[in-house]
Amino acid sequence: MSSKLVIIPTYNEIENIQKIIEKVLSLKGDFNILIVDDASPDGTADIVKSLIVKYPERLFIEERKGKQGLGTAYIHGFKWGLSKGYDYLFEMDADFSHNPNDLIRLYEACENEGNDLAIGSRYVTGVNVVNWPMGRVMMSYYASVYVKIITGMPFHDATAGFKCYRARVLNAINLDKIRFKGYAFQIEMKFTTWKMGFKVKEVPIIFTDRKEGNSKMSSGIFKEAFFGVIYLRLASIFKKYHRYD
Repeated sequence: MSSKLVIIPTYNEIENIQKIIEKVLSLKGDFNILIVDDASPDGTADIVKSLIVKYPERLFIEERKGKQGLGTAYIHGFKWGLSKGYDYLFEMDADFSHNPNDLIRLYEACENEGNDLAIGSRYVTGVNVVNWPMGRVMMSYYASVYVKIITGMPFHDATAGFKCYRARVLNAINLDKIRFKGYAFQIEMKFTTWKMGFKVKEVPIIFTDRKEGNSKMSSGIFKEAFFGVIYLRLASIFKKYHRYD
């Protein structure tokens, strides 16, 4: 069995799902894929099931009832992957905003360089975002600056959703205690990993906005992240983290 599992949450990604699956499975390194689909009404899950016939040992799907949020989808995927014995678990979007070729670089940052979490970072070497309007770029960039100031985390891209975890990180974190579902989920997972003393590296990537399908961004997601960061910082004052460094 492959040691590497790419978790891709989906909701209405019928324009992208076959292409992203075929691309990831074509990469060197024997990546497997778990699709976590939140009852997409557009038939995304049906496309995945048709491809499972072609890739029965490398492609899997977990279907959930209704749209339950990005964070819970990843936690569902983490638990599934850990139960199957995968050593490396990746987060990746379905819409090609994350370049599948960079999965190899994230893996190598963990496997070859001894890191426990590799973050595909848009901002570690400047601003590497393509096709976003300037207002959204500025909002995303300064959101990471805000997170860095409030939490003390040294990372340049706090809301990044393209990552590789060693299984030992996810086994150490109490996933049932992760509070947030949107962008704040990404921040909370990085914050917890960092506070527990795991080794983290930001790997520079180029982020390209989706060409097909619709963005799942909403004002509620930004509000959760803004206030969630304050909650994380205050809660951490009273919380004891088991250190792994």
